[in-house]
Amino acid sequence: MRITFRCDPALTGHLPRPMPARQALPDWLRRMPRDAFSEMHGEALRTVKHCPPFVDAMAQGFVIPLPCDLAVAEGRITWNWDLPPLSARHHPRAPVSFHSPAQVSGTPLWGPDQVIVKFNSFWTVELPEGWSLFAMHPANRADLPFRLLSGLIDADRFHDVGILFPAVWLDPDFSGILPRGTPIAQCLPVQRAPLDLAYEAFTPENAARYDATAERLLTETGVYRRDFRAVRSAAAPGEDGAEG
Repeated sequence: MRITFRCDPALTGHLPRPMPARQALPDWLRRMPRDAFSEMHGEALRTVKHCPPFVDAMAQGFVIPLPCDLAVAEGRITWNWDLPPLSARHHPRAPVSFHSPAQVSGTPLWGPDQVIVKFNSFWTVELPEGWSLFAMHPANRADLPFRLLSGLIDADRFHDVGILFPAVWLDPDFSGILPRGTPIAQCLPVQRAPLDLAYEAFTPENAARYDATAERLLTETGVYRRDFRAVRSAAAPGEDGAEG
């Protein structure tokens, strides 16, 4: 699928580019152990580093990177990012702005002191006809001090301006630098097509295959990876030899 990203010509040398999510996997995934001792089981168990569905979710689609360093201290977010004049008059210049908490009144996101940031995107995204863009928090990234609100954008039609990515700031005690290039959103192209939901009871053949597959999963390692996982262009960093 061809996805077209565009930016103001004045920003060409100032912006990190959106990239395949596979290239933005966190360092902790590479560093984490492949096995860890379980007090409950009394033995070492394989970690999620061995779980292809866990890693594949993190590697799916593309990510939008933070365009510059954000310094966070004492509840304030600041940045030092000197941009040249832009050709589009209404183009944002700040990497982040804010939503009023009132905009999430009545939802579980609301709180009297809740901070809702809005990451401004400096790239427009165009998808082929019939496709929408599902934007979500980077998968399995609980280490980030914010939680992106999920959204679905018809990016085959809406692609003349950048997408804004609202997020709830989760960690009021966070102090430090959120570095340039931090994934702020993970995006997946989704085809707009009606779902045809079918419901069936197991046939004897279904039940037999269920039991045969379950037996293998209970007695062997690497079954899903070897026999069911689709071939991908390259192994994600940190998952070579992963099993599940």
